[in-house]
Amino acid sequence: MNREMIFHFDHPHFGTIAEVSDVVGGKGASLWAMTSRLGLPTPPGFTIGVNTCAMLGESEFTEKFTAEMNSAIARLEEETGKQLGDPENPLLLAVRSGASVSMPGMMETILNVGVTPLTLPALQNVTGNHFFALDSYRRFLESFCKSTLDIDHPMLDAQTIEQAGLPDHIADLETVISERIGGERLCDARYLLNECIHAVIRSSNSATAQAYRKKTGLPESLGTAVTVQAMVFGNTGARSGTGVVFSRDPNSGEKKICGDWISNAQGDDVVAGNSATSDISVFGATHPSAYEELKLHLEHLEIFYQDMVDVEFTVDQGKLWILQARVGKRTARAASRIAVELANSERFELNKKDALATIIQSLSTEKSSTISLTGEKKPITNGIGASAGIASGLAVFTSEEAIEAAEDGKEVVLIRQETSPADVHGMAVATGILTSLGGLMSHAAVVARDWNLPAVVGATGMQFTADAVVIGTAKIQTGDIISIDGNTGEVFMGAMLSTADDDPYLEQLKAWAEKKN
Repeated sequence: MNREMIFHFDHPHFGTIAEVSDVVGGKGASLWAMTSRLGLPTPPGFTIGVNTCAMLGESEFTEKFTAEMNSAIARLEEETGKQLGDPENPLLLAVRSGASVSMPGMMETILNVGVTPLTLPALQNVTGNHFFALDSYRRFLESFCKSTLDIDHPMLDAQTIEQAGLPDHIADLETVISERIGGERLCDARYLLNECIHAVIRSSNSATAQAYRKKTGLPESLGTAVTVQAMVFGNTGARSGTGVVFSRDPNSGEKKICGDWISNAQGDDVVAGNSATSDISVFGATHPSAYEELKLHLEHLEIFYQDMVDVEFTVDQGKLWILQARVGKRTARAASRIAVELANSERFELNKKDALATIIQSLSTEKSSTISLTGEKKPITNGIGASAGIASGLAVFTSEEAIEAAEDGKEVVLIRQETSPADVHGMAVATGILTSLGGLMSHAAVVARDWNLPAVVGATGMQFTADAVVIGTAKIQTGDIISIDGNTGEVFMGAMLSTADDDPYLEQLKAWAEKKN
């Protein structure tokens, strides 16, 4: 049994990526692979192992763990040339969850840990960017309130804070937090880091995580690791940004790079679904050198994982950083095509006869991935086809409405401006998802593909009222029947007839499986 509690990204692990994931979680394993095996540009850091996190739980840190943390932080400070809590050159950290099996968006991530009232002036001076420093601090304080202190306060619901209003907003947040933990602790970067680690560990037992495990059949004992990583910043100006990409189309399986990009933003802006995203081609046009580098890294990662990959990245003042890689979630139809193309390629080790077995789980959960609309109706709006398939059902606007209707045996389409982990219960019983915000990598899109739920995100012209959604002259009220096409991104009033399409890739897989040696 491994006695170590904390593992730097370049730790000499042995075994397959799955075996390493059992020790440091999927995110920790990807960071190990990118650092030790592939030499990709990855910010330094360390991972607190899965078994250690299970042991810590709500308990105080042990003397042994504290000693290992001290050593790990000291090494990270040496690698970055910065110090945690230093009032002149502060080290800022990201604290992320990472179960051994991917649970996208279900557990906590806390960014910018290390910004305090004492280090904020230094962050402003070092970067020369006053707004960036204030915005980073604001993001941390809001996240700390929600994730660590479980504070529910109206100020945390503000969608946008103008630059002129940031100092007052920050002062209000500082007051709320200080009332809970004390002003001295708000200035103690190490205390804040410890609390964030505890919060991430706790999130593995949240109602959201439990609902996700129940839906996907994962064991309740799954737990999580915690990764602590030096921050790189996508929100430092026009030469910076953040994105999430697939090495292949997760809807169709086509070999092409697709995903979302936001200029001058942090990573959580992409997956939260409440920010306007651009297609990854915009990143290619505005940052051609970094884009070509990203393409090369995607090729290497596909070969390493022997599969399509999903990659999170940040560009900080023109420099590309790869933050995470994992096998990407895809629809059942995409799974068929990817399996065939991998088996036909000399770059991959997938056996033709065994290729069908790689997609059995996707096919068993498929609802309507091979369905196409027929009829004369015109769409009332269009968005991004984020998860293939057709869904028709009663329109509902809350997860509670979705659950109530599903308990009555009715099929529902959950309509939201955007979804969050709090909506997982409703998404789990829905037949389709429709949002007015978000892109291909938003929370709604990622979870829908994982569960083979048809989804349309970023639909245009949707105006939410107290009891309906208005789209031009159309009005959708609770209980109205609507249909969405996750292939084309179209949205229709009423139920639509559908016909099944053939899947030639699935037929090829079946033929390989039946062929005798």
